[in-house]
Amino acid sequence: MILALHNINKTFSRNGHLIPAVQQFSCSIEPAQVVAVCGASGCGKTTLLMICGGLLRPETGTVSVCEQDLYSVSPEDRAGIRSAHIGFVFQQFHLVPYLNVLDNILTASLGLQTNDITERQPMRQRAMELVEQFGLSDRAEHLPAELSTGQRQRVALARAMLNRPKLLLADEPTGNLDVENSDVVWKHLRDFATAGHAVLLVTHDATVATRADLVVQMKAGKQVTPSS
Repeated sequence: MILALHNINKTFSRNGHLIPAVQQFSCSIEPAQVVAVCGASGCGKTTLLMICGGLLRPETGTVSVCEQDLYSVSPEDRAGIRSAHIGFVFQQFHLVPYLNVLDNILTASLGLQTNDITERQPMRQRAMELVEQFGLSDRAEHLPAELSTGQRQRVALARAMLNRPKLLLADEPTGNLDVENSDVVWKHLRDFATAGHAVLLVTHDATVATRADLVVQMKAGKQVTPSS
């Protein structure tokens, strides 16, 4: 089991009122599996993704990644689990505007880098391999502003995969893309899962959702009966 959620509940306070964001959510993801979470805007999808990534503590419930409980350990240990096992793909990419493609991908290794060149060089080699894998060899020295939307998404995907995580969390990974680029991104996500990893994505894209191994619907923070 790569990801296991059990009875997750999360609320937010606004103007003195408690607003339920995620309610009694349970789900598990096995190696080689892609799970899509679907639902209207504001139904709790992104909140759920942040909880899965160890970025937002739920009020109740457990989150386990590679058999490790994210919220029963110290913040430092939780950060270590994220760095070792979890990759993030954000809807707005969050690329560093003054870094080129290669260096943007390498930012995922910042928490792992040392002053020992023998440890840094393999990570740089890995980043260069990803640049080639994602068809970005002719853009390696370009800044994000010089890339198309599809190319920026591919950079974000490559960055998320740099540390060879077991779990990839993707927030609307095809939401800003045309059909052709959506197909490219989906292929990379599927290949990642097929290699023995797992993908949890939230999406409004019905085509992407139907390609997933499991689709989980959310409504007002609640989990609707999933369908395969």
